[in-house]
Amino acid sequence: MMADRVGLDEDEVSVGINPGPEAESGSEPEPDISSFSDIKCTIMEDKSCLLKKMEISVSEAEKRTGKNAVNMQEIYTVYLIETRPLDSQNEEESSVPDSLWRRYSEFELLRNYLVVTYPCIVVPPLPEKRAEFVWHKLSADNMDPDFVERRRIGLENFLLRVASHSTLSCDPIFYLFLTQENGWKEAANESGFQAKADSRLKALNATFRVKNPDRRFMELKHYGDELQSIISHLLRVRARVADRLYGVYKVHGNYGRVFSEWSAIEKEMGDGLQSAGHHMDVYAASIDDILEEEEHYADQLKEYLFFAEALRSVCRKHELQQYDLEMAALDLTSKKQQREELATGTVRTFSLKGMTSKLFGQETPEQREAKLNMLEDQIADGEELVKAKNLECEDFVKDAWADIERFKEQKNNDLKEALISYAVMQISMCKKGIQVWTNAKECFSKM
Repeated sequence: MMADRVGLDEDEVSVGINPGPEAESGSEPEPDISSFSDIKCTIMEDKSCLLKKMEISVSEAEKRTGKNAVNMQEIYTVYLIETRPLDSQNEEESSVPDSLWRRYSEFELLRNYLVVTYPCIVVPPLPEKRAEFVWHKLSADNMDPDFVERRRIGLENFLLRVASHSTLSCDPIFYLFLTQENGWKEAANESGFQAKADSRLKALNATFRVKNPDRRFMELKHYGDELQSIISHLLRVRARVADRLYGVYKVHGNYGRVFSEWSAIEKEMGDGLQSAGHHMDVYAASIDDILEEEEHYADQLKEYLFFAEALRSVCRKHELQQYDLEMAALDLTSKKQQREELATGTVRTFSLKGMTSKLFGQETPEQREAKLNMLEDQIADGEELVKAKNLECEDFVKDAWADIERFKEQKNNDLKEALISYAVMQISMCKKGIQVWTNAKECFSKM
């Protein structure tokens, strides 16, 4: 809808500039960020996942109207996050607010922070910002109550996945996001994650310039592409089936109307026809609840559609690290070659230095000695840099692969459960159809 672009798009304004839902009124002062230090220490000391210590839910959504950063009226949705410590003996935890409101754009900022801060982790995705793979009776309006409700469930699932992760759940910014109305954005920005993200974006050409990519990450990246393609196709098929199914069920309402009209002109058969028509009407109306339940399973598939991009993100980060390592090694090799040429007085390849020597004569021994000393220092620094880059890559591969194995187990369990539940739902739907016609048969038998 065009109105969706003008006034109903809840997150058109930039995340960094947009005021929070409660901050717009100016009723609450900004807290001192330094006061969060005790909370940060408490959460970081305990390495167990946060979900074992706190109940987390996104309990409701609310539509609001306010001014955006460019002073234009906008309609947006906020979501109520409720947290309850499971062990309230700790005074710090028992004193934090039980509930607060967040916009979708704030969830986006949090996830961006986590992606940059933890590059070797498959960070859980957010639910879709706008409805995708919808069948024709389903609204694509991002302010539609049914869509907002499904997004609320998706945002809660995102928080629960982060809170159950052994590393992400211990992040102090995530804890502030859950428990402090204001100040968490400033704390996130102070971490410098945005500058890191910008610098990484400038190096995206590493994908095409890495000479020795890790085969495992190449295969994983290819798997992410294939998984996204397959789930996209599956969701399109499901949307087409939903369209056809909706039509088939609603057409059964015509049976009900015809049987009811027919019963009006029959005496002996009237009651049976009327009852059969009633069963057909109930059957036709049941498709709305069925397809609403189907959307739940579709959203589970969509989560892994977006998880595929999270997988590829980890692979790209490894490519960037590998590219940095190869560039450092190449620079070190070049410096060593220059040292050898300077020490022996021979130039292996065509260079400006060789042409200059021929035109203007050889360097004096003092000049050569000074350059050799400078190269020795640069080579020593280069060797340290290559060593550090190697260790960085090794640590990244170790941590990333451990989290990827965790993700694979999670994916297998989740998708297996979702597909089995979907099959059970389809079987139940077919049984209801058989029952409707069985009831109609009994009605006809009594005529």
